[in-house]
Amino acid sequence: MQPLYKDLSWLNWDPIKLVSVLPIILTLIGFIIFWFISKSEKIKELFYLKHDEDTASVKHIFFTKYIGFISMGVIPTVVCLIFIPNYNLADYGLTIIPSTLLFSLYWTMGLCALVIPLAYISAQKPKNLINYPQMRAKIWTRKTVITHAFGWFIYLFGYEFMFRGLLLFPLVDAIGVWPAIAVNIALYSATHIPKGLDETIGAIPLGLVLCILTLASGTIWIALFVHVAMAWTNCFTALKFHPDIHYRPRS
Repeated sequence: MQPLYKDLSWLNWDPIKLVSVLPIILTLIGFIIFWFISKSEKIKELFYLKHDEDTASVKHIFFTKYIGFISMGVIPTVVCLIFIPNYNLADYGLTIIPSTLLFSLYWTMGLCALVIPLAYISAQKPKNLINYPQMRAKIWTRKTVITHAFGWFIYLFGYEFMFRGLLLFPLVDAIGVWPAIAVNIALYSATHIPKGLDETIGAIPLGLVLCILTLASGTIWIALFVHVAMAWTNCFTALKFHPDIHYRPRS
């Protein structure tokens, strides 16, 4: 094989390369922006200097969820729509397909019936209660619950649209189904590394199943609603069992 440096024709750019490269770059940049903003002590301090501890925790965590929605959902979508104009939102799975609607509904309910009990059991473990629920307010009210639930939803909407939409469908067209799924799982699992070995390994089979079902249904809804169900179960189970956090609906 001739060394690449002797033949620089591979540097020539064409649309098919953009379709395969741009989503990967945007996924990396989007997650990096979210991660470092959400972990910034300086940004966190701004909330705690302005509010009491409980209010600051709620506002800070919601802010990080909103940033995730923007950095992983809105910005990559806008960039892709501009630079890959032959793809629209429906091509990325943000659509409703009548012929696969029941398929999506059955699989969503089936997977939720499987993952919700598992998430409930896992969420009670002491190592999980160290980090969850993410809002560390000592007293939770109805407003706190709604804020946290909505924060998780918008964050996961951006997150799943990035992984199961922008990163999946274009790469399938460019490099094929299984290479696209392999790239997707690798990046998806890598984003779970900061959460520990269990979640990193667990993201591999879950990522595989969600990619296959996304392609089979042509939409992102199965992945989104299953992920939301897992996150809400984990969050509110942790709220129930955490010894230092209490729910007072009328506080």
